[in-house]
Amino acid sequence: MTSKVDEALGYEQARDELIEVVRRLEAGGTTLEESLALWERGEELAKVCRRWLEGARARLDAALAEEEGEGDEEGAGDGAES
Repeated sequence: MTSKVDEALGYEQARDELIEVVRRLEAGGTTLEESLALWERGEELAKVCRRWLEGARARLDAALAEEEGEGDEEGAGDGAES
């Protein structure tokens, strides 16, 4: 479960911390317990990033749908009648 603090993180903050977690895991030299804690933190940060990206995608999709809807309204009535 993501904490309230994690929910308040901006995308860039969560991404940067996730990069640091991955770097530390790849470098090794941590105990099993430290590695597990880092892994769990990384999972939480990845969820935060995923939520931000899903929200951005939804906003983009909504803006594109709105733009397409406006384009359809402008084109209505332009049909040629014979």
